[in-house]
Amino acid sequence: MMTEWRVAFAVLLCYASIMPARDTYHDTVRNALVKDGWTITDDPLRLKWGDRDFFVDLAAERILVAAQKGGTRIAVETKCFLGDSPMTDLQRALGQFVLYRSILEKQEPGRALFLAVPLDAAEIFDEPIGELVIAQVAVQLMVFDVEKEEIMRWIP
Repeated sequence: MMTEWRVAFAVLLCYASIMPARDTYHDTVRNALVKDGWTITDDPLRLKWGDRDFFVDLAAERILVAAQKGGTRIAVETKCFLGDSPMTDLQRALGQFVLYRSILEKQEPGRALFLAVPLDAAEIFDEPIGELVIAQVAVQLMVFDVEKEEIMRWIP
């Protein structure tokens, strides 16, 4: 009996070490997407490249109606930008964004990746460094209101 418990605990620890911690605003972004008419398809979206596992916070889709067929599929990586340095937060977020986008382009070319940032943190993207990043790295942003749990704007 004790051996079964140890094995179960070891498996749980192994799985927990693979799954990253959720961002502070994970549930806020999830709720904002649902409010905006998106259907959450994965939470998280698991990607695998070689022997490595990666987890994008959310995947969602919106089915188009009327004369159009198909829908829009997105993946959303949430970043709270609550660290001591906005530039360090930006560097980390961009590195993760570029890595996930590279894998998504190979595995799910029809799925667009967005970086979800709270409204107050989005100000950095209005600065010259943010404009450069949007233009050069082609970062797509989903700006959300933390209190209202609503999407305020999509960039670009």
